[in-house]
Amino acid sequence: MDSTTEPAAGPAWSALLGENNWAGLLEPLDVHLRTLILRCGDFCQGTYDAFNNDANSKYAGSSRYGHANFFDKVMLQDAANYEIASFLYATAQVSFPEAFLLHSLSRESWDRESNWIGYVAVTTDQYSKSIGRREIYVAWRGTTRNYEWVNVLGAELVSAEQLLRPENNNTVNKTGADAGGGGASSSSDEEEEDDKIPKVMRGWLSMYTSDDSKSAFTKLSARDQLVTKINELREKYKGEKLSIALTGHSLGASLAVVSGFDLVENGVTDIPVAAFLFGCPQVGNKAFKTRISTHPNLRIMKNTIDVIPHYPGRLLGYRNIGTDVVIDTRKSPNLKDSKDPGDWHNLQAMLHVVAGWNGEEGEFELKVKRSVALVNKSCDFLKTECSVPALWWVEKNKGMVRDENGEWVLAPPADEDLPVPEY
Repeated sequence: MDSTTEPAAGPAWSALLGENNWAGLLEPLDVHLRTLILRCGDFCQGTYDAFNNDANSKYAGSSRYGHANFFDKVMLQDAANYEIASFLYATAQVSFPEAFLLHSLSRESWDRESNWIGYVAVTTDQYSKSIGRREIYVAWRGTTRNYEWVNVLGAELVSAEQLLRPENNNTVNKTGADAGGGGASSSSDEEEEDDKIPKVMRGWLSMYTSDDSKSAFTKLSARDQLVTKINELREKYKGEKLSIALTGHSLGASLAVVSGFDLVENGVTDIPVAAFLFGCPQVGNKAFKTRISTHPNLRIMKNTIDVIPHYPGRLLGYRNIGTDVVIDTRKSPNLKDSKDPGDWHNLQAMLHVVAGWNGEEGEFELKVKRSVALVNKSCDFLKTECSVPALWWVEKNKGMVRDENGEWVLAPPADEDLPVPEY
């Protein structure tokens, strides 16, 4: 990952987190904001680079790397400025959990109910002192599948009642009962419900709130893990200037929206909370969008480039949330004229375009140092003349080593990289 070191001087940190909905910073894209967006994108990329997606490994579905050297091992530039505060794990009560959970084929699997889904990170003491604030980041892992996985997880909107603070739960319950009336609902009833009852996609909510007593990693839901850690960090650093930035790509972007809303809805009202999202599907209905707008300390930015951000659609009751930053891969002279939606949805392709985006009318020109080769980490989107192999981020020999008997076997993780329950 190339440097995303913050340039000297510029807009206030609160402005970069969307205090004024990024007014005056988007056209043209301010270099400091561009740097922050890329940093969040690199945090997302770290979840992909570390994820063990080899079903032959008994650690499939976990992080290949532990806390201690995580950022060094995913080769994050400025890795010394950040440290892992905790990993996050999730399960899901959906019809086809295999659409989300990757299970090992080994009978000695580390866990059969859960997957590693992201992490909470903070700036180090030394870096925090140098910048005069303590930054908390929450990175949710996504998926690179096409939009069909949204259908598999269930595009149905369901009440977000369990995320609402208690006084709003009562309102929701009352409204729901009044709207239902004990009989068949009419279209006007449904419209009234859409106006008053915040709803989110069933799949997102299930992943965020499900727990599983059979798993040592999800005895607490991803939600409870996150809230527990955020509360710990707020207490630990209560004398410092705090902020929370959530980020995610694809499925992870949806979880960032849901979790960001959850935090501000339930007590994190005194510090800025921002979500920087990439390829984010639609998340909730009109009432959910309205409820988000009542929280002045929550701001959401979405980098839009592909078909996923338009799905599920308005006809299913979904409404667009946040500030859209529309970017176009066709502007880059390095990218193929691909018709593959998977290329448009590729995170590194998005970050490449962010690095050189100068508006719809401007010419593509890299404004920060970022290697073009990163685009092909997990795809084949670069033009042939770039001379970069496709899908080049792989473990050496796919993790195979020769043991003391001369047999080739999958290497076990180092002790510091073994998955360990944290809650």
